Amino acid sequence: METIKVKDKEFEISIDANTIDAAIQKMAVEINHDYEGKHPLFLAVLNGSFVFAADLIRKITIPCKISFVKLSSYSGTASTENVKELIGLSEDIRGRHVIIVEDIVDTGLTLDKFLQDLEKLLPASVKLACFTFKKEAFKKSFRIDYLGITIPNEFIVGYGLDYDGYGRNLPDIYKIVKS
Repeated sequence: METIKVKDKEFEISIDANTIDAAIQKMAVEINHDYEGKHPLFLAVLNGSFVFAADLIRKITIPCKISFVKLSSYSGTASTENVKELIGLSEDIRGRHVIIVEDIVDTGLTLDKFLQDLEKLLPASVKLACFTFKKEAFKKSFRIDYLGITIPNEFIVGYGLDYDGYGRNLPDIYKIVKS
């Protein structure tokens, strides 16, 4: 199988662009149905979700808004399990239907803290649209309401996901090659 190099690591294709697009289309259909007449606010978690958020929002046909927050808990190829809020929420979400847009959930620690913080702001509802989910790594119990693809507990890059900032621009998702 053909590999690519990102920084000092080798990766091989895991999920191709067509599979990605089909998963996002399915998610959008469900969201469009569930939020008809509700005017949701999408909160995309930067940096990783920007590609997924852009593709998802273009498939949303109901009236909606999108805003961005930036949270971080990664260093290199591993979660630090230390959540740092870098850029906070600029929208008033009291009484709003909020859909968090996340590229990946692995341990769930970062998102769990963010969900707790959001609930204090009294939204009408909070749902989660997550593109990739590492079920084997998950340590929390919150629900993923709209899920693209469940993946093995492997380090991946591409489609917005990065390795030390590199690889986000790849149209497919690649998994690390074990040496």
